[in-house]
Amino acid sequence: MSEAVEKSPLAVFREHCEKGELAYQVDPDGKAFFYPRLTAPGTGATDLEWKVSKGMGTVYATTTLFPRGGNPYDVSLIDLDEGYRMMSRVEGIDPLEVKVGMRVKVRMVPGTDDEPVHPVFDPAEGA
Repeated sequence: MSEAVEKSPLAVFREHCEKGELAYQVDPDGKAFFYPRLTAPGTGATDLEWKVSKGMGTVYATTTLFPRGGNPYDVSLIDLDEGYRMMSRVEGIDPLEVKVGMRVKVRMVPGTDDEPVHPVFDPAEGA
């Protein structure tokens, strides 16, 4: 009889994204962190718990990239309300209009043949 193969943290994260959920991990002391990993940063703890974010956050830092021959786009660090930070994009507005302190809400971009489903952010209503 073979043992069940444990899924990688990235595979678990992507499964949540496919269900429209932004998942993150919490260490035994309750500290939230992102990106998905096998051990908690700082402590090396391996008994980590998955939780699902409400998807609301605040832009911590932002920049606009201007690729040659392409459209400009935003890259931002987002502080999620659950206490962790992640890098993503803010879409739905001109990338030059993204501001530090702006409230944002997660949205999943459907996967394609070239990339899996992934989270981006849009300005929150009233932001």
